[in-house]
Amino acid sequence: MLGYILRRLLSMIPTLLVISILVFIIIQLPPGDYLESYIAELQSQGESVDEQKIAFLRQEYGLDRPMYQQYLVWVSGMFQGDFGYSFEYNLPVTEVVGDRLFLTILISVVTIIFTWVVAFPIGIYSATHQYSWGDYGLSLLGFLGLATPNFLLALVMLYFANVYFGTSIGGLMAPEYIDAAWSMDKFISVLEHLWIPVVVIGTSGTAGMIRRLRANLLDELQKQYVTTGRAKGLPPGKLLIKYPLRISLNFFIADIGNLLPTVISGAEIVAVVMSLPTTGPILLSALQSQDMYLAGSFLMFLAVLTVIGVLVSDIALAILDPRIRLQGESAK
Repeated sequence: MLGYILRRLLSMIPTLLVISILVFIIIQLPPGDYLESYIAELQSQGESVDEQKIAFLRQEYGLDRPMYQQYLVWVSGMFQGDFGYSFEYNLPVTEVVGDRLFLTILISVVTIIFTWVVAFPIGIYSATHQYSWGDYGLSLLGFLGLATPNFLLALVMLYFANVYFGTSIGGLMAPEYIDAAWSMDKFISVLEHLWIPVVVIGTSGTAGMIRRLRANLLDELQKQYVTTGRAKGLPPGKLLIKYPLRISLNFFIADIGNLLPTVISGAEIVAVVMSLPTTGPILLSALQSQDMYLAGSFLMFLAVLTVIGVLVSDIALAILDPRIRLQGESAK
């Protein structure tokens, strides 16, 4: 196990280097750069452009250098903890993310907990009560959750929250706390506004997880070892939890590779619709304005989390399911 982990960690280095090159190239593919977009915006508004200032900024941030030199400066800076400077916000990348990263992690973690707490009992009930009225009703709700776009549900929930509960979700906190320092009152205000984004973002994930858990558990319940366990007189609850449910959780563990970057990126479209101060709208804005250091650093962070998540999921799967072998040898 230790040797496998070390080899995987070493393989992460060339993987992330290749990803960084691809990320940088993709960001540079659109014609021009942030300063050219900024000049075009000023000219469209009828404002004058200070050519000397633009030339100074282009030289200051290395935009007049060849692409490979810009890439080397960017990568070497990340190794030193310097993720570059955001042209759009006129701040270092780390300061731009700031509180938004905390709020994104808070929303995502609560959404994951909400998804699991709702999906697990419903999925188990549907599988163990196949073709019952409860199974049909819960399956209908699951299909509705999968079919309803998150942004549409966000608009509906915004309306009902404002009309029936008097809660305005935009900003994720009361207006007086937006620029205030963190305090207990500000945290309580965030919690009061948190439940609607969690329900909206978690609806489709919960519905999909219910369907997958039900399908996997039904498949395991039909296998011979379950029939043998029943014939030996094992209690139904113990038999369900110890064997078929444990094997059915493989896809939960396999999703960790996608789960970690999702925690940071958040639901971008929902965040834009609901005006949530998370990192998703920042990433979209950075890509649109070609704010390359902000967008590139953010995408690299997501890539690192994805690679780490895949490693964690592989190790957890080997621990959870004895049929899986990390070295590829046959089980004895």
